[in-house]
Amino acid sequence: MSERNRYDQDDEVPILPDSEYEAAREELKVPGPSAARGATPEDLAPSEEQLLYARILAFGMYAGLAMLTATFALYALGVVAPAVPIHELPNYWTLSAHDYLEAINHEFLHRDHLVTGWGWVAVLGKGDYLNFLGIAFLAAVTIVCYLGILPTLLRKRDWIYSAIAFLEVIILALAASGIIAVGH
Repeated sequence: MSERNRYDQDDEVPILPDSEYEAAREELKVPGPSAARGATPEDLAPSEEQLLYARILAFGMYAGLAMLTATFALYALGVVAPAVPIHELPNYWTLSAHDYLEAINHEFLHRDHLVTGWGWVAVLGKGDYLNFLGIAFLAAVTIVCYLGILPTLLRKRDWIYSAIAFLEVIILALAASGIIAVGH
């Protein structure tokens, strides 16, 4: 009889008394890192820098959301005129991103170069580009969080995490600047 058939025919599962069941469960438990060193609830509490990071992130997220809401309202209500009038947008929905940029540059912006990368900063006076402020702000919040915890890490002489936080700031700033580009 094969191994599989032997198990298929065995319908009954042994029922263990509570004491044996608990003992079997304890044997199967794999101690985690905190269990191995006898962690207390204080050991599991978030660190000072984790709480600071979370406070900065929460503030940045709400500030970014407020900025997105305000800039969109300015755009949608027509307080700040868009580069592309809202009623014209459906005419461009079928275009690829590059073709869209060329079309709106030719029809509305009349700039020497297409608005790509950080070029949106030059056309912030247009309501549809004003929305980018909130997006850029939200993208920068992580950098601000790392900069916020760096002094705490340095004060604690936590050199490894300080180096990691500093490298995160450098890499994210370089990526945001466009100096580091992957792809085309």
